[in-house]
Amino acid sequence: MGYQALYRVWRPQQLKDVVGQEHITKTLQNALLQQKLSHAYLFSGPRGTGKTSAAKIIAKAINCEKAPVAEPCNECSACKGITSGAIVDVIEIDAASNNGVDEIRDIRDKVKFAPSEVRYKVYIIDEVHMLSTGAFNALLKTLEEPPGHVLFILATTEPHKIPLTIISRCQRFDFKRITNQAIVSRMQFILEHDSIIADEDALFMIARAAEGGMRDALSLLDQAISFADESLKLNDVLAVTGAVSQQALTNVVSSIEEGDTLAALSQLEQLLQDGKDPNRFVEDLIYYFRDLLLFKNAPKAEDLLERAKVDEHFKGLASRVDVHWLYAAIESLNESQQEMKWSAHPKIFLELALLKLVNQKESNVVASSSPSSTEVEELKTKIASLEKKLENVQVGNIVTQTEEGQAPKQRRVKKAPAQARSGAARVKETLKEADKRQLQLVTSRWGDVMERIKVKSVPAHAWLSDCKPVASSASTVVLAFQNEMHRDMMDTKFREVLEAIIQEALNGQSTFATLLQAHWEQVKEDYVAEQKGSTKEEEGSNSLVDEAVKLVGEDLIEFSDS
Repeated sequence: MGYQALYRVWRPQQLKDVVGQEHITKTLQNALLQQKLSHAYLFSGPRGTGKTSAAKIIAKAINCEKAPVAEPCNECSACKGITSGAIVDVIEIDAASNNGVDEIRDIRDKVKFAPSEVRYKVYIIDEVHMLSTGAFNALLKTLEEPPGHVLFILATTEPHKIPLTIISRCQRFDFKRITNQAIVSRMQFILEHDSIIADEDALFMIARAAEGGMRDALSLLDQAISFADESLKLNDVLAVTGAVSQQALTNVVSSIEEGDTLAALSQLEQLLQDGKDPNRFVEDLIYYFRDLLLFKNAPKAEDLLERAKVDEHFKGLASRVDVHWLYAAIESLNESQQEMKWSAHPKIFLELALLKLVNQKESNVVASSSPSSTEVEELKTKIASLEKKLENVQVGNIVTQTEEGQAPKQRRVKKAPAQARSGAARVKETLKEADKRQLQLVTSRWGDVMERIKVKSVPAHAWLSDCKPVASSASTVVLAFQNEMHRDMMDTKFREVLEAIIQEALNGQSTFATLLQAHWEQVKEDYVAEQKGSTKEEEGSNSLVDEAVKLVGEDLIEFSDS
């Protein structure tokens, strides 16, 4: 088979041909000229960025008959033999299929023998992260102190999987993703050499699809050339890569932005019928939203755009969409993309993703603009006022404002909530049998109750920490809470837990009654008043005071003539 793929034909034969890695090639050229090469190198970076090519170029340069040189001549027998793979002293090993201890031990045994055809033996170990732990251990000593006639070059796409003991024995170079502009320039050079006409938009689409890898770009270019007729057009590349044109993306996003659900779903259906992959489409859509967001924040950063080219349609759409909506759209699409990866029906999740975006726009979930500092302060003031009124309602008072500047007037709420009335009635029944001695006993042991409930249920302990015992009979403890939610949680969800602990820790009490602290003050006042009236009618004496002292202690009793 006489034909060779473009990436094989145009594989770099000199360091200057390695595109987009000038920070590495210049360093290596200087090291070759000055004969200051290390005994081991580690080349790491994304696929198709020139790691293995650079390794073979170094192998040729140090064995070139014209050495020391910055670049191999590619004309002498050594350079030609290494290029064709005929020289056995340059050994290229695929660690993915030779990752065992025995293979590395074989290298260790043979490394001490002098090269037979050239000056230096070069071991190029590709995908070195695939070696087993035992193989790495077998390589350690040899890699640290190899013979003077041996050079190791390790290449990997996943350097984080390589032991630090290996990395520390190598001089490391990190290959980076190649920019779209650099990829396009290289492809234009190749096409000019082969007299092939191609639109620049088509080449940029190939560069974006390659995601920073020159090998991937040349493979896609090769495929697109075979698909195209006379010249390479954008539509040819879209058909080969499965990518979506910018116009199609603009139409879909415009329909979403306008809230036109039917148009958005119809355009999506047409794209899928044309053979577009749902996973590829959602990726293009995410990048398109990203480009819109980037353009709105930095209009001059056109070189950073991944999927979009700035034209009138793009500018118009960017001027209409809201920044906050773009943030929410990217997050929503990212979630949908994760769901699509594991779904047997990605089309459904893609349609749901578009519906979410339309609904977000229609319901104004994302605010169209940030509130001003004045509005924020006004909201804070209103919230504080509402909280104050709510506190007054819980206490039993409603504050009314008649005119601006007048002092608020208070009126008594005649009817308390049903749950509060029920709790108050139960507390009053408990107060009939309560006395100060029982309360003192409960208070002294309440710390033990809190410790026990914390062991059984941390959430219950958190809810209970809001209350304190305020009265107790021989069977029931009255608990006053500051917060209504805490009271409700203990009264319903955690009642059984607390009752069990009360029975264990206290002296005969088996249950508890709850109410809010504000209600407790009212219940206590009403109970004392009832007892006072009853005593006057029946005995006409001051025994009410004695009863009140018996209940809650002398310090808490206060009488008012009003």
